[in-house]
Amino acid sequence: MLIDKKSDFNKRELTFDEIDEGFSPKEAIAEAKRCLNCTKPLCKTGCPIENDIPRFIQALAKGNIGESSRIIAERSNLPAVCGRVCPHEKQCEAACVLTKKKCGVRIGKLERFIADFDAEMEIHSWEAGKIGAGKVAVVGSGPAGLTVAGDLAKGGFAVTVFESQSEPGGILLHGIPQFRLNKEVVRREVKRIEKLGVEFKTNILVGKDITVDDMFTQGYDAVFIGTGTALPRVLDLEGKDLPGVIPATYFLRMAVLVNTGELNVKEIPIHPGDRVVVIGAGNVAMDAGRSALRLGAKEVTVVYRRTEKEITALQSEYEHAKAEGVQFRWMVNPLRFVGTAKVEGLECELLHFDAEGNAVSTGQRETIQADKVLLAVGQRPAARIISTTKGIEVNTQGYVVTRERPYGMTTRAGVFAGGDVVHEPATVVLAMKEAKKVAAGIAMYVEAKKLLEECK
Repeated sequence: MLIDKKSDFNKRELTFDEIDEGFSPKEAIAEAKRCLNCTKPLCKTGCPIENDIPRFIQALAKGNIGESSRIIAERSNLPAVCGRVCPHEKQCEAACVLTKKKCGVRIGKLERFIADFDAEMEIHSWEAGKIGAGKVAVVGSGPAGLTVAGDLAKGGFAVTVFESQSEPGGILLHGIPQFRLNKEVVRREVKRIEKLGVEFKTNILVGKDITVDDMFTQGYDAVFIGTGTALPRVLDLEGKDLPGVIPATYFLRMAVLVNTGELNVKEIPIHPGDRVVVIGAGNVAMDAGRSALRLGAKEVTVVYRRTEKEITALQSEYEHAKAEGVQFRWMVNPLRFVGTAKVEGLECELLHFDAEGNAVSTGQRETIQADKVLLAVGQRPAARIISTTKGIEVNTQGYVVTRERPYGMTTRAGVFAGGDVVHEPATVVLAMKEAKKVAAGIAMYVEAKKLLEECK
């Protein structure tokens, strides 16, 4: 749903409080009753993890929230997260037959309501499954790691998650702003997975404090690497090392730490009155621009070398950013960072389309004044784990190479990988989709491994 810039949303004070308060029980049941319960539910096929959407909505429409929650749990370990940050407008809601009539069912908000209600009322008691299928180590506790851990725990595996930070959650906890995803929701989801029997070990840097070889020595049957893309990409332009040129992901992490009280606001790189330029037009760029405004930036300008129609950010996130005051410059290509002791601006060339539809320079240049420049041009995997483990191949971009059978296994037997460390950075739910397939691959591998051991 697009944001009306003249609405109350545009007038409210910008804070880090979660923006969308969700449905009330009455609103949720009324919305659920709008579902047509189609014979061929396109919404289900539009969901990357194939949630049984019509079934959980029909249960909700009858007031059976516990049954709705149970149905969702068949496919998802992170319903409260998915209900908030999944790109529903491009997936399940886009496929809803009512969307063509511009009155599609709000599937995401229904999933969020069910997950929140379940947690608040403690409808389900999540118990550990019967252990005995095998022992698996999971490296990283982002969406991929949590999904693998949850699915394997449900299948009877003893799972240990190794996390380098002081608490689990990965990008869900440290990379997505509070106004989009409340951190207590992430902690709640982690606790649900913990109740399945998953053990979390924090403040352990795999590759330094422990290696993959150590894990096998300790008796793990398989290891899953779900470390995501921890390193920001940089623009190799003149002035790139000037103070004030900052990776957007680093800034967002600092903003989260300030918001949770773990860091003094004086230590954050954006200060009140700053003029901020953001390079890029994905969701990270939108998050960075909106966070900068909340921290008192005088103005925020997003520059992008393509057009408004070609942004990679969700349309809803773009509309929110515009409504909150983020400015946009299209067809602008950065050339160099301007400044002496610190960054003072971004010199760009203006682009236009030639007769063949290619973006080419107009010959015009412009310098956009800036006190800080945030780089939101992508991330790449770190090599710490790979460099300390023999036999794991990566491609030329540094992404881990995996096989189709057993799904997700690397070039070293027993070591699996999934999520952004294997593919280009994607959404939470796409990382979960791949992780569910890898979890099945791990189960297949361990079962075969134990069978061979018994035969010997």
